[in-house]
Order: sequence, then structure tokens, then C-alpha cells
Amino acid sequence: MKNLLNQFEDYLLDNLPKSQTFHPTFESALGDMLQAGGKRFRPMLLLSVIKSNKSLLLKNAMPVALGLEMLHTYSLVHDDLPSMDNADLRRGFETLHKKYDEVTAILVGDALNTEAFNQISNAPLSNDIKIELIKCLSSDGGINGMIIGQAIDCYFENQKLELSQLEFLHIHKTAKLIAASLKMGAIISEYDLATQETLYNFGIDLGLLFQIQDDIIDETLTEEEAGKTTQNDQDKNSFVNLLGLEGAIQSADTLAIKCIHTLDSLDEKLKLSLEELLLKYINRHK
Repeated sequence: MKNLLNQFEDYLLDNLPKSQTFHPTFESALGDMLQAGGKRFRPMLLLSVIKSNKSLLLKNAMPVALGLEMLHTYSLVHDDLPSMDNADLRRGFETLHKKYDEVTAILVGDALNTEAFNQISNAPLSNDIKIELIKCLSSDGGINGMIIGQAIDCYFENQKLELSQLEFLHIHKTAKLIAASLKMGAIISEYDLATQETLYNFGIDLGLLFQIQDDIIDETLTEEEAGKTTQNDQDKNSFVNLLGLEGAIQSADTLAIKCIHTLDSLDEKLKLSLEELLLKYINRHK
């Protein structure tokens, strides 16, 4: 039997977004960044939680996992735009504004954002569950989540933030969507509210860890090694710029230990399912 990641990849390829149009390139642009790969970290978090408790619902949850990946991919497409990070590479491929044009990249991002919620709303799950999923994703991916984080990141470029402000920025820009991924898996598999909250808080720590690791990667790896534009954070509020490389590594070490302790405290089946995915990532900064 195919592993969970391969099952998701197959589902994604069979359900790439399509537009009924005579536009010569828009449909191919819609699928480019989705097909470019990546870790699929957020959908795999969601599916790993479901696998631990309600594995029979994995097939029904695939549209939700795809919606989550679409929303994340839209954020990357917009993050790479000339008005934001002005990046040339993403997932080892040309960014959309470089391959096509800026208008296409903006509209593809818009399309993936709205299609994410279309996927969730049409998933073969109960309406009550789908409403909770949409509430969770729209909150953590929206005004008081990823969007305000991105707004702060762009507005305060070239202005040094305090550590608490930097953490606020990245909790919202990065960590909340990771936390939502875990909570959405718990909602589908009907874990109790206490477990949902534990997983959400774990996701905040995990997301902050991932951001610090990404800042370390930007500082230490080449574009070829990282598969994306690096050495691009000189004017940004990054953990490396604020704490120095060694300080950032120490912060990552501390968070990694906290994440491992949280993992160890979970229900055995949930712990094992998440460990299978997470252990290769938690110390990737080393």
C-alpha cells in the first residue's frame, strides 16, 4: 500500500485546479507551484493526526488536505512577488512572476486562496465538521493570522523589531497555519477539545521552530542547496539578524527540545503517527 505522502501526491495530481478559459497559460500557471513539490508539511500534519485515530476518514479528508496545501501555496506565490521578497526560485523552480508575469502570479495566488475553501466545502464530511474547518483555516490563514504577519514583515523591513515583536510576526505569518493543520486533523478525527488545544499550541511552537530554522538555512545554504532564493534576508527581521547565527541556533535547539517533550506527552498512537513525520524535521538546523 502506498504511504500517506504518495497517496496525497496522487490525489493532488488528479485534482489540480482547472479554469474553463481560452487564456493560453493561466491553467498551467495554476498548477505549476502545486506540482513543483515541497515538503507537503501542512497536509501531512493534518493527515497524520487523522491516521492516528480515524484512518478510515483519510480518503474523505484528502480535499481538506489539498485545500490546506493550496492556501499555503498561494501564500508562497504572493510572498515571492517583486513587491514582497522579489524571489527568483521556489521549490527549485522559477517563481511564477519570473516564468509568466506579475499579474499572472497575483491572480494564481488569488485563485488558490479561494479554491482552498471550495475544496473544503465540497469534502465528503459532515457540514458541522466542514464549518469548523473553514472557521479554523480562515482565522489562522487570514486577518489575524498569516496576513497580519505578512503585513508586519513587509511594513517593518529595514526597521529592527524587539524579540517579542519578531516572535509575534512569525507566530502569525508562519506558525498559525501549521497549528491550524494539526487542529484541523483533530477536528476531522474528533479528538476532544483539550487534545485540539494541545496540538494547536504544539503547532505554534513547531511553526516558530521552523521559521528560525528557515532563517538559519537562508544564512548558511546556497540557492542550489535550499531549492529557493537564499541570502535574501539582509533587510528583513529574521532571527539570525536579531540574535546572530549562534543565538538563532540556540533558540532552535531550545524549541526543538520543547517540541520533543510535547510529542512524548501525547497519546501513544498520536505520538507515533506524528513522530514518523516530524523527527526528521525537528533538528534540521543541525
